[in-house]
Amino acid sequence: MTNPAHQFARQKYAVVRGCLADPQLSLLYKYACKRASIGTMIHDGQVPDAWSAHGDLFMDGLLLDTLPLAEEVTQAKLFPTYSYFRVYKHGDVLAKHNDRPSCEISLSLCLGYEAETPWPIWIEGPEGVASIELQPGDALFYRGIECSHWREPLVGERAVQVFLHYVDQNGPYAEWKFDKRPALSSQRLPVNSEKVSL
Repeated sequence: MTNPAHQFARQKYAVVRGCLADPQLSLLYKYACKRASIGTMIHDGQVPDAWSAHGDLFMDGLLLDTLPLAEEVTQAKLFPTYSYFRVYKHGDVLAKHNDRPSCEISLSLCLGYEAETPWPIWIEGPEGVASIELQPGDALFYRGIECSHWREPLVGERAVQVFLHYVDQNGPYAEWKFDKRPALSSQRLPVNSEKVSL
C-alpha cells in the first residue's frame, strides 16, 4: 500500500481510508441530513440545488481535529482556513474547477451516502486523471488550487461530503489563515438546538 505522504508528494493528492469512524461519522452524517431537511443551509452557485453550509461549529471542530493528519499527509505545517459541507441529491453535478487561495490544501471527506456504489470524485494531477471512490469515513487530500476536480451526475439519492481546507504556514497563501476571519466559526449562523436534535 502506498504511503499517503509519498503519494501526495508525487501526485499532489492522496487517499486516506478510515479518516473518521463511528460514532462521530454517523452523528455528523445524521446532523448534515437534518440541517438540510429543516432548511438551515443555503444553496450556493457551485451546485445550485444542493444544500451547503460554511463555517459550521461541528465541522470547524472536525477541521481542527483533522489538522495533525493533514500535516502528516502533506509534510507541512498548516493553518486551518474553513470548513464547508454539502448535501447532494440525485442528479447533482460538481463542475470541473480549481479552488481559491484559502483551499491550498484540501480534503474531501465522505460522511455517507444513499446509493448502490460510492460517488466518484475525479481529479487531474501530474500523472493524469483519476477517479476516486470514497466510502464513508474516507478522505481525498489534494492541492485544490493546482489539481482540477469534479463530479459527474449523482446516480444515488443522496451523498454528504465535508470539505476541510488549510494553507501552508510557510507558503504563498498563509495570509488566508481562518479564511481571513478573526477566528473559526465567527460567521456561523445560530442554529436552533431543538430543531437539529437527532
